[in-house]
Amino acid sequence: MGHRTDARTALFAVLTLLSLLFAPSQARAEFTVCNQTLDVVNLAVGQEVDAAFQTDGWWTIGANQCVNVIRDELTNRYIYVYATDVFGNAILSGSTDMCVERKRFTVRGIDECWQRGHIAARFYEVDTLEQARWTFFLTGRSP
Repeated sequence: MGHRTDARTALFAVLTLLSLLFAPSQARAEFTVCNQTLDVVNLAVGQEVDAAFQTDGWWTIGANQCVNVIRDELTNRYIYVYATDVFGNAILSGSTDMCVERKRFTVRGIDECWQRGHIAARFYEVDTLEQARWTFFLTGRSP
């Protein structure tokens, strides 16, 4: 009878694990960036926060890895991203000037980056279509 009890215990454990894996969970709103290049990238993100634009960086994302860079509910339709290779060369840039720093940063405002002691960078605009969750796939030098 010990063998049958072991089988039931194992079956119960498997069913419990499956119920945890497939249980409905509260959806988390987030902005995720997946690096589909063959290189490590450094990423900065810009968005409107409290009626002013703010940029944050850096996230380091390995090749074929994804990182949740905004973990809060997306309240902005447009999120701005800027990515460089490990040497600081832009691999994704766009047409929206925003501010960055060489090391980890949060910068409020996007005007007069140089005059305020920051570095100006051209961020790429991502239209999230007002979704609560969005994944952006970084594929190389052009989106």
